[in-house]
Amino acid sequence: MRAVLARARQLGLDPADVAAHGREAGERGWADLGAFMAEYLDVLDAEARLDYAELVHRARLLLEHPGVRDALLADVGAVYVDEWCELDPAQIALLRSLVPDGFPVVALADPDTAIFSFRGAHPRAAAEFVRLFGGSDRVGIEVLTTAHGQSPALVEALGAVRRRLGAPALDGADTARAYRAPRPGGSGTVGVWTLPDEATQARVIAGELRAAHLERDVPWGDMAVLVRSGRRQIPALARVLADAGIPVEVAGDEIGLAAELAVRPLLLALEVAGAGGVPDADEAHRLLLSGWGGFDAVSVRRLGRRLRAADPAAATMPAETLIAQALAGTRAVPEGEEALALRRDLLAGATAVVARGGRPDEALWLLWDGTDWPAALRSEALRGQDSAPRAHRDLDAVTALFRLAHESLAPPGAEGVRWFLAEVAQQQIPADSQREAAVAGRGVRVLTAHRAKGHHWPFVVVAGVQEGIWPDITRHGSVFDPLRLSTAGLGDGVQTRELVASERRLFLLACSRATDRLLVTAVEGVEGEEDRPSRFLAELGRAVRRVEAPEPRLTTLRALVAELRRVLQDASASPTLRSAAAQRLARLADAGEVDGLRPAPDADPHRWWGMRPPTSWAAPARGTLQLSPSQLQSILQCPRQYFLQREARADPPRRSATILGSVIHAVAERAATGELSPDSAADLLDEVWADIPFPAAWLSASERVEADAAVARFLAWQAGHEHADVVGVEVPFAVEVQVDGHPVTLRGAVDRLERTPQGHLRVIDFKTGRHAPTTAEAAAMPQIGVYQLAIEAGAFADAAPGASSAGGSLVYLRMDSTEGYPKELRQPSLTEAPHLSDDPEELAHPTWVHHRVAQARRILAEGSFEARPGDHCTYCPVRSSCPARSGQVV
Repeated sequence: MRAVLARARQLGLDPADVAAHGREAGERGWADLGAFMAEYLDVLDAEARLDYAELVHRARLLLEHPGVRDALLADVGAVYVDEWCELDPAQIALLRSLVPDGFPVVALADPDTAIFSFRGAHPRAAAEFVRLFGGSDRVGIEVLTTAHGQSPALVEALGAVRRRLGAPALDGADTARAYRAPRPGGSGTVGVWTLPDEATQARVIAGELRAAHLERDVPWGDMAVLVRSGRRQIPALARVLADAGIPVEVAGDEIGLAAELAVRPLLLALEVAGAGGVPDADEAHRLLLSGWGGFDAVSVRRLGRRLRAADPAAATMPAETLIAQALAGTRAVPEGEEALALRRDLLAGATAVVARGGRPDEALWLLWDGTDWPAALRSEALRGQDSAPRAHRDLDAVTALFRLAHESLAPPGAEGVRWFLAEVAQQQIPADSQREAAVAGRGVRVLTAHRAKGHHWPFVVVAGVQEGIWPDITRHGSVFDPLRLSTAGLGDGVQTRELVASERRLFLLACSRATDRLLVTAVEGVEGEEDRPSRFLAELGRAVRRVEAPEPRLTTLRALVAELRRVLQDASASPTLRSAAAQRLARLADAGEVDGLRPAPDADPHRWWGMRPPTSWAAPARGTLQLSPSQLQSILQCPRQYFLQREARADPPRRSATILGSVIHAVAERAATGELSPDSAADLLDEVWADIPFPAAWLSASERVEADAAVARFLAWQAGHEHADVVGVEVPFAVEVQVDGHPVTLRGAVDRLERTPQGHLRVIDFKTGRHAPTTAEAAAMPQIGVYQLAIEAGAFADAAPGASSAGGSLVYLRMDSTEGYPKELRQPSLTEAPHLSDDPEELAHPTWVHHRVAQARRILAEGSFEARPGDHCTYCPVRSSCPARSGQVV
């Protein structure tokens, strides 16, 4: 609504005009908005206040008074206007009212980088200048033909993007050609790099910035990193750069306070105190692992073991629950855990402050001042080490939080806490204007492309140029689109092609900020649209360099120590080189303290992982082992991946592809039971589709076509199996089998179970993946083998007494075999093929499935989870820490 009000004033519209346009278009909301605008202006008048749009509007009206313009221009010889194409209609009208015919006026414009169209500006304003001031013969357009500070490579790359914008809005073909073909006026390079993930991208950028500073003497203040989305991209990137010892300057209004790492635990603790002081397991875990809590992952696990040992009745309770109870004060804190007891008391004190009607800033101060965290941050900031910029940033963020809490109008008590937390969470920008003034040009600027307008740096990195982020074609005005409003009435608003063109001009602006070196980066991975480089990268016309891992650069002491340690442990290096690395590490490890801090503590072998002997190789007792078919397949495919995903629960949130597979399975299940017809199956997809978190609209549309096709294939497959005797769908089972003299419980559910004319049972497993195995791989798939073994062990004796397995079928619903029919692969029964190889170890078991179960049981019993590389590594969610990729084992 604020944007619509500003747009109305830019166009010179009064409340009655807005209401009339709404009535003419038959849109009551817009008509009511006109009435709201009238009330809004009345309130501003009553308070003697003006917003910016109203200020420009009234100034233009004031210039119509006789003598006002003459008085303003009495001591003015000429009017100069910068960035003419960024003026909105109200500002242009103000300028025209100010400048009489024949008065000298000079406007500078670059239509191709006009980026503030959402504020009412338009790249065609350059042609409008000639029309407005055309009363003089001297009015015309002059082209600046030299691109100062831009190398031939940069001019060529920018020219390739400019040509995608269509013809510029300039009078005369010669003028347009000259504008689009400036002469280079500098030297430098242009690089376009793609990287496998965001973490690698941030590390590479940090390495390039440090190398430019240390190897080419580029001052920190002469470098900048530009991104499209400030709130989404700047916080993580700024943290990585600060961790790399790079002084970073970020304007305070680029990042909301709720996104600051130092602010999050204080807000969370305040939220817990406002809700009664009893955190749940997740909240307690996050609090203790934060700067406020002071714990690390190892100390949290140790604390969980101590709490469990202190109370025999809690032996079966999760450690996370015990820790949460101790932090809430409902469970005794073990002796010697003073840090936990202190946090418990602080949380209880803050809860008491809220309960007696205290303000949010009182509770926040109690939480902040009661730990040694403030002193640690202050000490870190004053030492001037690599971590000092991050400590400064954390202290600035906390200071801004307390200023906001002090100035907040939130009521006292728990209601005030909820009010204040909502106020912080909904902030688009922080309330601390002093953090903007702190940008002094002494560090690397990290900012959005919009804020880069009017600035230049010798070295510019344009980072995170991803499809779905850049271009950002999201329509933010979902109820009232301000761009629908014009002097003629309500139109259709901005079109998608216009949004893409606006984003292209913004990308062009960002790339043109470099005067020596430009580096454009993007992530190219396997996670869908968010990992796909933007189309704008190709438009630069430069060869794209794929960077798999950052090049080792010895630009920090930590990097030097890491490289020396790598050489020392490299068995292929020469003994002389390894000995030299050891000597230098020893020299660094023995270096004395500076201001109470060792310069290179990681050079000391006592701090290295894996140097101490293992405490024990014995794996914890598991009792009777329970395995599901998918678990068995996961264990055998890669034990390490299984452990991290299933036991350590390090699996990331379910992606849209996984959710889509579950939806297709559910539709197929209901269709198989006769609950759904082809028409109602499509209706069911319609109901659930909006809840699937696709990263982009085009991906949602594409996947919907795939889902409809998969359901159609299933229905075709089912029509061809109408004769089948279906025992059930999603049939659960649990049965115990013996392998190597040990009991193992197999537990799971079969997608579809059919009875053959001979009385045997056939397993049908529906798959929603895009890739099918080979015939040989399907014959050895452990998941189907477990279903068969369960049949042989009598898991379905109630439905089919004495039945044996007739084999299994894998039906790939997203893959065509013949037109409209899914691809189907068969696994022979255990009677047909009890063994799949001549391996003596396999032949020692009744079937190949017994052998696979025995292998999985052995891995779990030994507690040794090795990494097994293979094709599955491409889509592994924990591959970034895999020793099979890095060559390192911890």
